[in-house]
Amino acid sequence: MAPNQKYPFNTRSFFTEDGKRPLRGGLELWRGYFQSIRPSMGKMIVNLDISTGLMYKPGPLINLCLDFFGKNDPNILSPKRGLPDRERLRLQRFLSGLRIVTTHGPSGREQIRVVRKLSAAGASGQEFTMRESGVISVADYFRIHAHKALKFPDLLCVEVGSGALLPLELCEVPPGQLMRKQVPPQLTKDVVEFSTMKPVDRFESIKKGLQVLSYGQSEYVRQFGMNVNDKMIEVTARVLDPPTLKYGPGSKQATIRPAHGAWNMADKKFFRPSVIKKWVIVVYESERRFNQDVARQMAINFVSGARAVGMTVQDSEPPITWENGQGNIGNQLRKAGQTCVQQKGEGPNLIVVILPDGGDDIYTAVKHFGDVTMGIATQCLLAKKCFRANAQYWANVMLKINVKLDGINSVPDLPSLTDPAHPTIIMGADVIHPAPGAEGRPSFTALVASVDTTVSKYVALSRVQTGRQEMIDDLEEMCKEGLTKWHGYRAAVEKNNQKPARLFFYRDGVSEGQFQQVLDIELPMIKRACAALKITPKITLVVVGKRHHIRMCPVDSRDADRSGNCPAGTTIDAGLGHPTEFDYYQQSHGGLLGTSRPAHYSVIHDENNMTADAMQATSFALTHVYARATRSVSIPAPVYYADIVCSRAKNHYNPAGNLHLSESATHTEATSDLQAFKQGFVPLNPKQSGLMYFM
Repeated sequence: MAPNQKYPFNTRSFFTEDGKRPLRGGLELWRGYFQSIRPSMGKMIVNLDISTGLMYKPGPLINLCLDFFGKNDPNILSPKRGLPDRERLRLQRFLSGLRIVTTHGPSGREQIRVVRKLSAAGASGQEFTMRESGVISVADYFRIHAHKALKFPDLLCVEVGSGALLPLELCEVPPGQLMRKQVPPQLTKDVVEFSTMKPVDRFESIKKGLQVLSYGQSEYVRQFGMNVNDKMIEVTARVLDPPTLKYGPGSKQATIRPAHGAWNMADKKFFRPSVIKKWVIVVYESERRFNQDVARQMAINFVSGARAVGMTVQDSEPPITWENGQGNIGNQLRKAGQTCVQQKGEGPNLIVVILPDGGDDIYTAVKHFGDVTMGIATQCLLAKKCFRANAQYWANVMLKINVKLDGINSVPDLPSLTDPAHPTIIMGADVIHPAPGAEGRPSFTALVASVDTTVSKYVALSRVQTGRQEMIDDLEEMCKEGLTKWHGYRAAVEKNNQKPARLFFYRDGVSEGQFQQVLDIELPMIKRACAALKITPKITLVVVGKRHHIRMCPVDSRDADRSGNCPAGTTIDAGLGHPTEFDYYQQSHGGLLGTSRPAHYSVIHDENNMTADAMQATSFALTHVYARATRSVSIPAPVYYADIVCSRAKNHYNPAGNLHLSESATHTEATSDLQAFKQGFVPLNPKQSGLMYFM
C-alpha cells in the first residue's frame, strides 16, 4: 500500500521519476514497478516486474497544448485565428480526464479540477449569463471579477466540473499524471526503446524495486504475520526439441531442423509453390524518386526472388503505372487491371503496390479493394525498402505472396497432428477492442481454422460486435463455417472425406477471471456448431496469455541464447504454475531485443486427454508454421493469425465512408450505433475466402 500513497499508480503498477524521458506530443515516460500476488504449488508468489508509464508533461497547460501540436505560437490555439475544429477535438480527446490546478477561481485558493472538454470559441468569444450582470464573456469575467487580464484572450477554454470555463493560460498541470489512452502511433517506437531492457539489466532493476517496495518494513505485511522472501524463484525448465520442417522438391535441404528458433530460405523451394500468371505494379511514390529504370529493375528482382523459391512467374514484364495517392485508389487499381487485360489478354492475379512513407491510408484502400471489392491478391511494398533490395528481402516478400496465392511455404513433420487415423482441425480465436478513450466503437472478432492435413493452411472469418465485449457472439456460426471449409478443402484437394476426430481451439485475449465464461458461453457454441454438422470431434480448449509479467532468465549465462534470453523451446510446468489447473509457461521464440516474454498456456477443457508433454510439443510445433517468417514465433500461428485478422477489420469498411475507425477519432466523430458499423462492414470477397489473404 505504501508505494501507492507516495507515487503515481495504475492498478498494479506505481511509477517514479528516476530516469524519466521527455517525448514529443506533451508526454514523458516514467519507469515503474508492477506487483501482484499469484498462487503456486504450496506457496504464494509475489510477481514483481518493470513497467512503463506514459505521463502528461507538467507545467502550464498552454505549454502542454502547444507541445501536443509541436508548435511554439500560442495563437494556434485560437479558433478565431484558424484552429480547425477537427484539431480542437483531437486536443480535447488528449486532455479529457486530465487534472489541472488553478488559483484564479472566486476563492483565490488553489483548486484541483478535471478537464471535461474544450470550448468551441476563445475566452473573448465564449459567453455565459450571470444572475447579477447578464451576459458576459469568459475573458471579461476574469478581468472584472478575478482582476486577471488575459494575455491571450482568443485562446480556448477548458470546461471543468459542472460546466465552469477556465482559460488555458490560468491552468497548471501537476506532475505524475498517467495518460490512460492509446499510445500515439508516432511515439510507439520511443516507448518500445524505453521499455526494452536486456534480461540481466531487467532483473537487476527488479532487485532495486524490492528496495523501493520494502516489504519487510510494511506495517500491513507485519500485521498479517507474513514474510516475503526477497530471493528470486529458481525453477527447473526443459528445452523442447523443435519440429522438423519440410520444404518442396528441388530444395538443397528437403527437411530442416530449426536452431535457436530460426532458419533461412537459402537453397530452399516452397513445399507447394504458387503461380503468378499476370501481375501489375502500381507506384504511389513520385516518379522522380522511383523512376522507370528503378521500377523495371525492381520487377526483375521480384521475378528472380519468386523463381528462387520455386514459384512460377508467367509474365516477367508486368505493366507499371504511376498514380497519385490523393485520388480514388480503387478506381486507379481497377484501371491498372484493365491495362493488364488490354496488354496481356487477361486480368492480373496479383497487384504489387509501391508505397511512399506515410502511405497508411493508401494501404487501407488497397486492401479494401483487393480483399473486399475485387477479390484479388495485393502486396504492398515500401519504396525505400524495395529499392535495390537484396535476395533475402525478396525471399521474405515471397513468404507472404505464396500463401496469398494458395501456396504452402513449409510444413511441420508432426505425426501427432497429421495422423490420418485422427484427422485434426486447429482453430485460433481473438477479439480486438477499441482504443482506451474511444467511445461508441465496436469490437472485432476473428476465427481462423486449418483446412489441410499438415495444419499449415488456414482460412479466416471476421465479425463485428458490441464494443469491449470479450465473449464472441457469432462463434457458433464462425466455427460452423470453419469446419465446413475444412471438410470442403480436404474433399476437393486432398480427396479425403473423413470427419475431424480432434479439434484444438486456441483462445487469445482472455483474462484468468474469464475462463469460466469461456467454458459456459463459448465452449457450448463450439459444440453446437459440431452438432449442426453431425460431427463429434474431441475438443481441447487452450487459453493463450501474453499480457502477464512472468519473465525467465537462465541461472547460468552459458545456457542463454545470444540475446541473453532463455533458448527457444524453454518450458516451465512445475514450481510456477497454478496449484490446481493444467497450465505451463513456454518461450517458443529466440530472443532479439530486450527480455523475451513467454506465453502462458491454460488448458481449461481437454476431451483428448493430452499429456503435458504432448500438449507442450503441439503448441511449440505450431509456433513454427507462421507463414510470414523463418523463425518460430511467440504464440501458436493460428492465434497470431486471428490477431492479424482482427487488426485488419478496418479494411472491410469503405475508405470513403463516414464511419471513423482511426485511433485518433474522437467520440463526436464516431457513431455510437453498433448497427451502423455492422451494416458498413463489407464481408470478404468470396474469391479470397479460401486463401490466406491476411498475410
